[in-house]
Amino acid sequence: MAAAESDREVPSALCTEFLNFSVKDTASKWLQVTDLYKEVYHHLARYVPKIYCLGPNLNPQSEDLLAQMLLQAPLEWYLCGEDPSTGLAKLEQNNQPSQLCGHVFKVGEPTYSCRECAADPTCVLCMQCFLGSVHKEHRYRMTTSGGGGFCDCGDTEAWKKGPYCQKHEPNISDSCQEDPLAHLSTDMIARCYNVFSIVLKYAVDMLTWDKEDELPPGLEPPDRSDTYYCMLFNDEVHTYEQVIYTLQKAVNCTQKEAVSFATTVDRDGRKSVRFGDFAFCELAKSVIVRNTSRQSKPLRVQVMHSSVVAHQCFALKALHWLGHVIGYSDALRRILCQVGLERGPEGENSSLVDTLMLCDSKMWKGARNVYHQLFMSSLLMDLKYKKLFAIQFAKNYRRLQTDFMEDDHERVVSVTSLSVQLFTVPTMARMLITEENLMTIIIRTFVDHLRHRDLQGRFQFERYTAQQAFKFRRVQSLIGDLKYVLISRPTEWSDQLREKFLEGLDTFLELLKCMQGMDPVVRQVGQHIEMEPEWEAAFTLQMKLTHIISMIQEWCATDERVLIAAYKKCLTALTHCHSGFTDGEQPITLSMCGHSVDTIRYCVSQEKVSIHLPVSRLLAGLHVLLSKMEVAYRFPEQLPLSELSPPMLIEHPLRCLVLCAQVHAGMWRRNGFSLVNQIYYYHNVKCRVEMFDKDLIMLQAGASMMDPNHFLMIVLSRFELYHIFSSADCRKRYNRENANKDVVQQNNTLMEEMLHLIMMVVGERFEAGIGQVEGCDEIKREILHQLCIRPMAHSELVKALPENENKETGMERVIDCVALFKKPGVTGRGLYELRPECAKQFNLYFHHYSRADQSKAEEAQRKLKRQNGEDTALPPPVLPPFCPLFASLVNILQCDVLLGMLGAVLQWAVEPSAGHWSESMLQRVLHLIGMALLEEQQQLENSNEDNDVYFNFTLKMCRPGEAPSNTASVLALLENLQNAPHLEVHKDMIRWLLKTVAGIKTMRERSASTSTVTASGSRGQEETACDKDKAERKRKVEMARLRREKVMAQMSEMQRHFINENKELFQQSLEELEASTSTSLEHSPTSSDAALACVGPRRSRPREKRQVVTCILCQEEQEIRADGKAMVLAAFIQRSTVMSKNRKRPPHDPKRYDPLFMHPDLSFGTHTGSCGHIMHSHCWQRYFEAVQAKEQRRQQRLRVHTSYDVGNGEFLCPLCECLSNTVIPLLPRTKSSSSCEQPGLGQWLKTSGQQIKAMHSAHRKLQPVSTVEETVEEECPAREVFTVDYIPTNPYSSTIKEMLTTFGTATYKVGLKVHPNEQDPRIPIMCWGSCAYTIQSIERLLVDEKKPLFGSLPCRQDDCLSSLARFGSACWTAACQPTVQGHFIRLLAALIPDPQVEASPCILDVDMLHLLVSVVLSYGSVHSQDSSGLSVDAVQLHLFHLITVAHMVQILLTSGPEEVTMEQESGEAERGEEEGACRLYNTLRTRVGSSLPEVGSGWHLWRCVKTGILPYLRGAALFFHHLNGVPAPPELHALCPGQWEVLCGYLSLPSNPLQLFHSQQELLEPLLHGWCTHPGVQQTLQGGGVLVRFPRESNSLIDLPDDYSALINQASSFTCPKSGGDKSRAPTLCLVCGSMLCSQSYCCQTELEGEDVGACTAHTFACGAGVGIFLRVRESQVLFLAGKTKGCFYAPPYLDDYGETDQGLRRGNPLHLCHERYRKIQKLWRQHSITEEIGHAQEANQTLVGIDWQHL
Repeated sequence: MAAAESDREVPSALCTEFLNFSVKDTASKWLQVTDLYKEVYHHLARYVPKIYCLGPNLNPQSEDLLAQMLLQAPLEWYLCGEDPSTGLAKLEQNNQPSQLCGHVFKVGEPTYSCRECAADPTCVLCMQCFLGSVHKEHRYRMTTSGGGGFCDCGDTEAWKKGPYCQKHEPNISDSCQEDPLAHLSTDMIARCYNVFSIVLKYAVDMLTWDKEDELPPGLEPPDRSDTYYCMLFNDEVHTYEQVIYTLQKAVNCTQKEAVSFATTVDRDGRKSVRFGDFAFCELAKSVIVRNTSRQSKPLRVQVMHSSVVAHQCFALKALHWLGHVIGYSDALRRILCQVGLERGPEGENSSLVDTLMLCDSKMWKGARNVYHQLFMSSLLMDLKYKKLFAIQFAKNYRRLQTDFMEDDHERVVSVTSLSVQLFTVPTMARMLITEENLMTIIIRTFVDHLRHRDLQGRFQFERYTAQQAFKFRRVQSLIGDLKYVLISRPTEWSDQLREKFLEGLDTFLELLKCMQGMDPVVRQVGQHIEMEPEWEAAFTLQMKLTHIISMIQEWCATDERVLIAAYKKCLTALTHCHSGFTDGEQPITLSMCGHSVDTIRYCVSQEKVSIHLPVSRLLAGLHVLLSKMEVAYRFPEQLPLSELSPPMLIEHPLRCLVLCAQVHAGMWRRNGFSLVNQIYYYHNVKCRVEMFDKDLIMLQAGASMMDPNHFLMIVLSRFELYHIFSSADCRKRYNRENANKDVVQQNNTLMEEMLHLIMMVVGERFEAGIGQVEGCDEIKREILHQLCIRPMAHSELVKALPENENKETGMERVIDCVALFKKPGVTGRGLYELRPECAKQFNLYFHHYSRADQSKAEEAQRKLKRQNGEDTALPPPVLPPFCPLFASLVNILQCDVLLGMLGAVLQWAVEPSAGHWSESMLQRVLHLIGMALLEEQQQLENSNEDNDVYFNFTLKMCRPGEAPSNTASVLALLENLQNAPHLEVHKDMIRWLLKTVAGIKTMRERSASTSTVTASGSRGQEETACDKDKAERKRKVEMARLRREKVMAQMSEMQRHFINENKELFQQSLEELEASTSTSLEHSPTSSDAALACVGPRRSRPREKRQVVTCILCQEEQEIRADGKAMVLAAFIQRSTVMSKNRKRPPHDPKRYDPLFMHPDLSFGTHTGSCGHIMHSHCWQRYFEAVQAKEQRRQQRLRVHTSYDVGNGEFLCPLCECLSNTVIPLLPRTKSSSSCEQPGLGQWLKTSGQQIKAMHSAHRKLQPVSTVEETVEEECPAREVFTVDYIPTNPYSSTIKEMLTTFGTATYKVGLKVHPNEQDPRIPIMCWGSCAYTIQSIERLLVDEKKPLFGSLPCRQDDCLSSLARFGSACWTAACQPTVQGHFIRLLAALIPDPQVEASPCILDVDMLHLLVSVVLSYGSVHSQDSSGLSVDAVQLHLFHLITVAHMVQILLTSGPEEVTMEQESGEAERGEEEGACRLYNTLRTRVGSSLPEVGSGWHLWRCVKTGILPYLRGAALFFHHLNGVPAPPELHALCPGQWEVLCGYLSLPSNPLQLFHSQQELLEPLLHGWCTHPGVQQTLQGGGVLVRFPRESNSLIDLPDDYSALINQASSFTCPKSGGDKSRAPTLCLVCGSMLCSQSYCCQTELEGEDVGACTAHTFACGAGVGIFLRVRESQVLFLAGKTKGCFYAPPYLDDYGETDQGLRRGNPLHLCHERYRKIQKLWRQHSITEEIGHAQEANQTLVGIDWQHL
């Protein structure tokens, strides 16, 4: 209590002190003093603790106000030397605005990067600058910012062109860069200098202060109190849940408070959780530490003295203030930079900026953010000081990174993240490389942090602890920094840059040497590997370094001297790596086909082998550059090419490729998945550029310097196939060998892989420098081969192409030359298809195809050829020529060893006695022969007389084998195979080869002798071959045709047979068909007088038809009869606000709410839908019981959710799995007696009045009599024909009665959200309401879809409507009859005043269609006791007419003032209608008085009536059509003119409905008087209630902007409504009402029915009766929610230019609204199909079921 009192006294004492304080005096005092530093500190020591941190709850508003007045104002006065409001304004006026934008991004704000002009992807613009720049016309990428970082507009180094937007365009006048300080007077500069140095020093001291209980000298408070804070700090180890739980225990707060503490700690980095004396806070600290130290290190908690916290709070405020003040002038900014970077007394690294940076990891999150912001707005905006800051940053780089490794905060809040702002500036990066040796520093720091090595000094990631894994993740950010430094290549080199770059390259090679050969594997034989070895870390490292390695090669390519030096260094490094590997491998000699070579014995399947060879691969890349830059031809003397040992170069890459082949062959199965994954990534698009591709290049480089025979023998030896091909009679012996079947299979695969490798070595020439191609040819070829598999979407193609360091694939430049784009429809995505003329460049053995891709592509291409009627051979494509450095590679194709191998395989294929060869082996051999022939053909075509063609494959393929074995030549074998029956598939290919051979011979002969005779002869020969070919194909086509005809004949014969056997069945169905056609003829009106009418005594009576349906569960047929077994439809009832005109209406109390009358605003209704599948009621009950039992069993087993909630009566339709929650009984049409008595309106009004009186008295008798009422009642003449106590017989069987109750109770339960109660009187009301609401929603849907009223509904909706209408008319039989009669009396009283009914609603508060449906359906309960022969039809007609008049009155009362439109000339008929409208309106005006405006135009009124009443009439037509079963006139089955007259006729209305009133005026006048004099009418018209105008517009989803970034921008400025001004992490837009919500966060959870739910779920109950449609803006995803447990994600309506959605905004292509897709979502909503859509999605994808939807 004492504390409270003292708290109360303090402010008064303070107030006097604050009021006496004068800003001006303080400032002028400061101007006189000598030691300003001491004076200001004294002032701060006195006031700061009095303003800040005075109690447990901080009050930022008053604190900021006081701080501004007492602390900042004097500083500003001092700074300006006058009133700051004028002084700062002057500064701002003289200041020239900066050309840099410098806008710092908020979390989630959109950023734009131009893909054509940005220097690198980190160069971004804010939305304002982007919209004012040239880049919005270019190809750009849009992303959402993670916060931090700023807009690069105005930075000329960031953009290749268009660096300025219109706002930041520099003036011509200030082109000369003058010193900004020139505008200021010297004493102003001195004053600024003083203030800034004091304030900045104070802030730095306080933020880096680490003592908890005392302050820096000079700041000790005059009087010290015993008040402390227990301060909790953020860490990235503990989860939200752990912190909340701990806080609840430690400071016994509620869950809500703990959540808010945790949120603040996560956002600001620290929060005080307790305030009090030292012991009190210490206690809380000990509990928190004890509770969180079990699993990991404890949460960091400090007990801090309140004055320390106060000064730290003000220190942050002071930094904010500095940032604000320097915004007024560039001069002030420069002074602040100078102060910050000025060296302190301790020398090196002692400036204030250095101090802040080096203490970064000790500060809390909030403090870091504030000073990083200040750095951005000061140091990084001043180009001179940016450079000085960068130098300091580079000097401290190593220490900063080491601190970051130990710090557990994310990189976003670490000072190291500023590297992106400094290192990406090209001039700065090069300056830091040359002056600070930055490249070397970064790589050294990186290598030092990865200390785990094996004996050979290689990295070892085995058995990493969690701590080391964390560090390894951290250390990867260094690679990012290195990437920034290298991202822009130098255009000119200085000697110093060369020297430092090569020094950096040395360190980089050291790093690569640690990776060369890491993670080696040895083949497991015998048993499977026990522990999967760690492989991911090494590949992560490889992936991260991929771009660095590529960029280093690009740097080398820009300067010849650097390239030569780098090549030598790399070669030395490789030689050094190899020197350690070769020992212990014995030399052997291989000989074959008359050649021999010395090599070493090495078996991949027995020794260690590693997939990581970065040094060899870098050398391969540099080797290609030697050829590409032509250095190899211009300075051969400077290169060590002669010293190279080709076998050493190819050794390791070859082992790697053999390892892949053996894994394919299944020899390494026992090494588990880690090896499979490594092989996968080795070929994967993310790694292959610097792995697989470079290994292939290394083989090409080695082979180009070797004898091809030697190269092939070494390859055979490494593939462990040498023994097969080297034996003299290998062609014969190998296939006789009865070896193990597995071994044979393995060898076959290895041979296939080896042949494939040879093809790749000779055929892969699309890299510039290997073949004579352009850079874009390589990408074209990649795209072409991807599209040969199947047409692909843009995103799939991008994923299949390697990205460069700028995230570009180069695809857009070339895609149009190889592909055509096909736009998407309402679903699916746009696809690229291959241009037909490109198909001839298809290579079946493309080196980047996986096995699966290859077989898909082969199938697709053969199919295409068949469709075009070509032969199905897939010959190799024509290849570009090699560059000179690689030219000798073609000789592999004609060397003896290869010919020997080709011959052997062909020989095995000729005599396929055993399985020692495979078709794919043969296919590869044929492909190789084709490649060789094309090579020769190319050389012949390109040759001119003087240079001789050295490539002569045709000659060699005609030579038979050597003397002893005398094997056939390759050509002879091919001719042999041409007719082999088992090789039908390859015939076309062999034929193509032989044709090519003939063509080449002709060319050779032609060039040898110019005689044309031989040429024409061979041409003739070729032609005959061609003719034979065509004849053969014709014969095949003919045979296929005959076979087809034969099959068809057989089928029709079987059909005839079947029909004969089942004659009577077919007879019956034909009769039915005839019957149905005749009935439809009968219904169609023959002449106008027999027009169809669906209501009233004259309504058409369709012939009674038996209705027979089949149960989907037991397949039995059943006729629908009132006394038969019940048949039911699966149905789904849901609450709905789809047609609501008033979403603000508060929810009613379900216990007391009376739903008898529906308000015209339809604020919520109950909708019933059905999938239209029919079951027996007993079959359905059995099925539902089984579902329930299964659910109970499942609960005991495991808590997997299902997509339906059995507890709520939900189940899936057994046939279509549509979500349902009840069943509607199918009932026959009620038979109506066509009785004689058809009273007029007056007569009927009288009769019904008497009946109601009789019922009133009967109902009174039923109630317990409390007072004796007057027993003398006038005897009603209606008594003898209307017997109140007569209890009618129930026409329905027991099962139907049961189902009537089931459906009624379900509607009541769902519609009112109450527990089921079969006796509740509101059940029939809810059912009638559901019927009316469903009719209304379907009628609106048909209007919106522009469909006719009848004939366009799917039959499931038709069945549902007729079941609902018939159920409604029968449901009184299942309820208590007097109750239903009571409802009828109250309903009628709304139209015909009844003195005994209190509180009838006013006519403006009743929806007329609901009233019509309820009155007509409840009349059955009255009619059942009426034996006077009064016809139901007549009553229906009178009720309908009466309600129609009431609706017209409603429309005229709410018609509103007329719009000023042209008066239309109206015809005779029209004029009568207009007069009628005027007459009625004026009658109303006399009744209602001044509330109705005067309307002169009858035309306006008649139009109001006609358009306003149309939806009601259409709804009534649907209702009576389904209730009475009268077919609709054909005019209403189409959208043709004249609908109005036909509709009125169908409803037995005059075509001018106003005649209803005028014809019965004397009867209706008193009713009209009653309606208009109801007090509610005046009140509503004068603005007291909700006024609904007719016709009600259809609701639609909100309008969305065309450009998605407008939405992102809107979301980025949205703050969470609960946690003051905090940015929402998942802003979510409700598409129904347009509210923005803070989804998926603790801060906005609310309690709903006793459960915590997220903002979206809570909103669905307020806005959509439990159903919601949301757009998650940051994810670009549509979210459907239904209830608390159901939800799914749906494709958003935003597409990029390639017709694809971008969920998660990963690709960043600009997105635009696709109206068709948005309409589709809107249609789902209007059809009430959202819940059904969720059900289907959850059934299809089980992961959706497990998501906690209620927390979104």
